[in-house]
Amino acid sequence: MEVTVPMVGKITKVLVKVGDKVNENDQVATLEAMKMEMPIVAPISGTVKEINVKPGDEVTSDTVLMIIE
Repeated sequence: MEVTVPMVGKITKVLVKVGDKVNENDQVATLEAMKMEMPIVAPISGTVKEINVKPGDEVTSDTVLMIIE
């Protein structure tokens, strides 16, 4: 399943790496938007298969941050 962001912003933290196991609603990254930091959470439990961003990356809404299977 794709992990996406709801709005334009900047990734400030990526809290997982490829191969990590996560549970549904675990925080996997942090997005800074409108001078606020917002947690990005895993939509499902599974294993991180791919990470497409790093801290400092500017993202737009619906950017795929990572894939969890």
